[in-house]
Amino acid sequence: MWYRVFGRSESEPPLAALAEHLHAAGLPVEPHFKGDDLGWTSGELRVPGGAAVKVERYLTDADDLRDDLNAYAAEVETRDSPHSGALMQHAIQTKQLVTLEPPADADLDSLLVAACKFLAAATDGVYQIDGRGWFSGAGMLLISEQ
Repeated sequence: MWYRVFGRSESEPPLAALAEHLHAAGLPVEPHFKGDDLGWTSGELRVPGGAAVKVERYLTDADDLRDDLNAYAAEVETRDSPHSGALMQHAIQTKQLVTLEPPADADLDSLLVAACKFLAAATDGVYQIDGRGWFSGAGMLLISEQ
């Protein structure tokens, strides 16, 4: 299952603040990230016991994302929801996409949702969870995928 944050802001989400946010929520993680001149690009959120969430950050100016974002926009456009139009526009206006991939053998949903909420707030974003749906940055379900 994948978790995705669609951010309209170009501002780089601060990793130290993400780790502090997760720690404050009782979710201890060790961030291990790498980057380049455009900021952090990938890494892991490691939890005690050895599990790690893989995190990737893509920028529309530097990465070839347009086709993917258009596909997400087309998907939400087909949903019967009062939020479809706004989410379609949001997907099209995305400046950065952050993906979070948990390990298959660990239940880290609370960590992933907390990280998505933080990243969405930091990037003027919304988030999507495979099989569940699209959520506002505050966690309100906008479109269900169930």
